[in-house]
Amino acid sequence: AAGRGLNWLFLGKENRFMVLCMSAFAAAVTFASAGLVSGDRPAAPPATEVRPVTDTLHGVPITDPYRWLEGDAKGEMTPEVAAWTDAQNAHTRAVLDNLPGRKALEERLGRLMQMGSVAAPGMAGNRYFFTKREGTQNQAIVYVRDQHNGPDRVLLDPNTLDASGLVTISWTSPSQDGRLLAFGMYRAGDEHSTLYLMDVDSGRWLADEIPGKVNSVSWLPDGTGFFYQRLADVNDPYSAQIKFHRVGTHHRQDPLLFRQFTKQENEQLATTWGPFFYTSRDGRWGVLGYWTSTSDNDLWIVDMDRWFRTGGPAGTGEFVKQPVMVGKKGRSFGGIVGDTMYLQTTVDAPSGRVLAVDLNNPAQQRVLIPERTDAVLESVSLARGLLVASYTKDVVSRMELFGLDGTPLGEVPLPGLGSAGVSASDDRTEAFVSYTSFNEPPSIYRVDLAKPAERALWARPETPADPSIAEVKQVFFTSKDGTRVPMFIVHRKGLSLNGDNPTILYGYGGFNASESPFFSPTLFTWLEDGGVYAVANIRGGGEYGDAWHRAGQLGNKQNVFDDFASAAQWLIDNKYTRSERLGIVGGSNGGLLTGAMVAQRPDLFAAAISAVPLLDMLRYQDFLMARYWVPEYGSAEAPEAFTWLRAYSPYHNIRPGVKYPAVLLTAGENDTRVHTLHARKMAALLQASTASDPARRPVLLWVDRDAGHGAGKPLNLRIRAAADSRIFFMWQLGMLEGK
Repeated sequence: AAGRGLNWLFLGKENRFMVLCMSAFAAAVTFASAGLVSGDRPAAPPATEVRPVTDTLHGVPITDPYRWLEGDAKGEMTPEVAAWTDAQNAHTRAVLDNLPGRKALEERLGRLMQMGSVAAPGMAGNRYFFTKREGTQNQAIVYVRDQHNGPDRVLLDPNTLDASGLVTISWTSPSQDGRLLAFGMYRAGDEHSTLYLMDVDSGRWLADEIPGKVNSVSWLPDGTGFFYQRLADVNDPYSAQIKFHRVGTHHRQDPLLFRQFTKQENEQLATTWGPFFYTSRDGRWGVLGYWTSTSDNDLWIVDMDRWFRTGGPAGTGEFVKQPVMVGKKGRSFGGIVGDTMYLQTTVDAPSGRVLAVDLNNPAQQRVLIPERTDAVLESVSLARGLLVASYTKDVVSRMELFGLDGTPLGEVPLPGLGSAGVSASDDRTEAFVSYTSFNEPPSIYRVDLAKPAERALWARPETPADPSIAEVKQVFFTSKDGTRVPMFIVHRKGLSLNGDNPTILYGYGGFNASESPFFSPTLFTWLEDGGVYAVANIRGGGEYGDAWHRAGQLGNKQNVFDDFASAAQWLIDNKYTRSERLGIVGGSNGGLLTGAMVAQRPDLFAAAISAVPLLDMLRYQDFLMARYWVPEYGSAEAPEAFTWLRAYSPYHNIRPGVKYPAVLLTAGENDTRVHTLHARKMAALLQASTASDPARRPVLLWVDRDAGHGAGKPLNLRIRAAADSRIFFMWQLGMLEGK
């Protein structure tokens, strides 16, 4: 939500688990498949010592042969784990760097990945704040325009702050008048954003500085202070706080408004994404939310006049919250105009609806925009006198306008069938619509929502590829239990369905995240080389609302794997490919997906990439931020959850003597979300267990020492990751034969 100030932040898509795995995902779409070749490469990986440790969980002995690869008791790197990782990395480099055409491929991808990017602007006062990256720049630069068609002025260039390109601007939030800019910055992918302030007129950094993984800034109307979320201890997910900062003061003086519950205080509320807080534009009301699961949150309203009257900024204010939606199953967020909250919620409406809530009597709620049976409400944004409702129907975006009384006012026309979003503000009808698809480069249009049919192109990066070569299809396949599941397929026009096309199948399937159409210039070289790219919209995501998500979480997680296997089988049955020419890829929760597929269906595909993955599902909750995800997966600490987790946990279902496909596991040493132990232990176990020839179907591990979960990678590291992924698939799916 960078740069969106006090816009209505319905966090559905923005909160997706995968958002911070985008570089792994971008690498995935870079692939161009291939097969087996000979060359001067090491045949076998370094040996790994077995040191079994046995735990007894609910009366069942569980032996872990590679517990020592987790590091010390706190999961910190030990010298012997570091040495083992270095040896694995060296082996992987020796294999991938010596494949035929690697250098030329990296140069080719590098040129394509220099395609620029620009984000829709956030509007504040008369100013427009946005980020843009061009050419060989490692990181996006923050710009400001004083009018929509005026010159761009650089505010923040992280490329000048660190020659290595590892410093990232993670978010921006301007004050309502655009005079001040709060922004977050971190280094080497650790996502521990420190907050800084800038005077926009002069570009001068102020003395204010707040450490502790800060985000979710909400400004007072006069710009003298703001509310924010932070972690008091970046290593402790239970330390989340909501605080208030007065500009020009030290952060140690900031009063605490709300803090995350501890496990001792409330077992249920100990395992959530934590609290969030924002205020209405006029500062009259505050909205406090608290995630009680990855599908559900509580929501309260706070009388901010009362807080200020009773000495809020001094730390004595009465921060009294009244329930709006508490203790219910579903997600709820609301933008405010006057004393009315326009509440987007999935409570009693799995596909979403909008309620009007009287904030002087929050129990008084009426349906403003009812739930639909044919589309999912993704987000609602406030513009002056208007509601902008963004829907998806079969994973394709639609955008509609409503009056504040719920009167339908027609559609906001979109350029085609793809993915769209809107940047709007409740003080104007001016807005910016972002649009993209598999064969449409990302474009930003300026619109007046009072006349939505008229739009003007505001920005579109120059495209170094020819989108017209692509044919995009949406098909539906039947999963194991009879569920109808959609899938996008992209290939070159005129492709022959001969059952022999190298094909990459991508999936995610979790955390209510919808995998909608996107554009990647490197995808087109894959298509030019005869490749097929498929995205399966499997359960666990949000493509069909909360019910679709819940059908793929907790004890229903096996549905995700069954859906993905059915997608692969459909591609084979319909002559797009065959098992020997099929590769699968996923990152983060999608890395769990591909890991589970390696364990469950090694016969179905030739190669798999599992990026920044969760793989040991009996211990994942004990490391980094992973306890936040217990509501999504369950925890082996509970007997019922232990049963289903043990049944699919990839690390616990690898069997010796099985001919496993080739596997590339990747991780980031600075990852604060998914611990590298998962990739390390899985690599060791697969290397020791597979009956496949290690020279032909290897198990490779790459731990990037300068990366985290994926966000913030400089261009050179993203190019290397993309080349690694593509050359691996090219080798394994038959495209390097004869080279």
